[in-house]
Amino acid sequence: MTSKLVLVTGASSGIGKATAKRYGAAGAHVLLLARNAERLYGVAHAIRESGGTATAFPMDLSASEAIKEMAARVETEIGTPDILINNAGAGRWLPLADTSAEDARAMIDVPYLAAFNVTRAFAPSMIARAAGNIAFITSPAAYLAWPNASAYIAARRAMAGLTEALQAELKPAGLFVTLVVLGTVETPYWAHNPGSRENVPKTDPRLVPTLTPDEAANAIFDGVAANKPFVVKPAIYRALFVMNALFPKTVASQLRRAAKKARKS
Repeated sequence: MTSKLVLVTGASSGIGKATAKRYGAAGAHVLLLARNAERLYGVAHAIRESGGTATAFPMDLSASEAIKEMAARVETEIGTPDILINNAGAGRWLPLADTSAEDARAMIDVPYLAAFNVTRAFAPSMIARAAGNIAFITSPAAYLAWPNASAYIAARRAMAGLTEALQAELKPAGLFVTLVVLGTVETPYWAHNPGSRENVPKTDPRLVPTLTPDEAANAIFDGVAANKPFVVKPAIYRALFVMNALFPKTVASQLRRAAKKARKS
């Protein structure tokens, strides 16, 4: 990673923070993007204190013009990123009737449109260089559906669709695109989105363990380094995706039961 320029969105906490620190520890110059300036500068400081290099760009990733301005500044002052990590995400897991139109729009703005706009801003220079990696972080909701999280699921499926389309579009240009599907990760997300945890389908933690932010960050780092098109953590979700493709009614029934059990517990 020495001399590599790595941009991480949603870098102020949780998965993004852990991923930024992982790249910083490996020697990359990390560009940190998130809305909360205080926390973002704290992450940058921690990376520098550990011997790494980091530059913070506090910004609202739902603002497309702000993304354009950031990209122009980065390319002029620092250079074209070698790796883009589209991690920023927002949204509560709520029933349809409890989800406002504004909530649904916000979930499309971040992660989907934020990832689209960040990638679109840097893609021309990366294509011209004929090298680079782009990663998109999503959840099992991109492939599995359950009750009481409709807007969230739609936004995460949009992330998967964008990734798969770009894999086909950018591979001839020499760019590698990775979709990283992460199960439940214990981060501040749950505290910031009340009511969401109650709508997570109940699973056996021995079979589907909750990840730490560092485990998620390592999955992202290793998957991108290996130019993998598809990374799934925990791995058991791969089997669930296959089962859903083969036996969708059975899987849907089990997910409804698991979601109902979660709300009762």
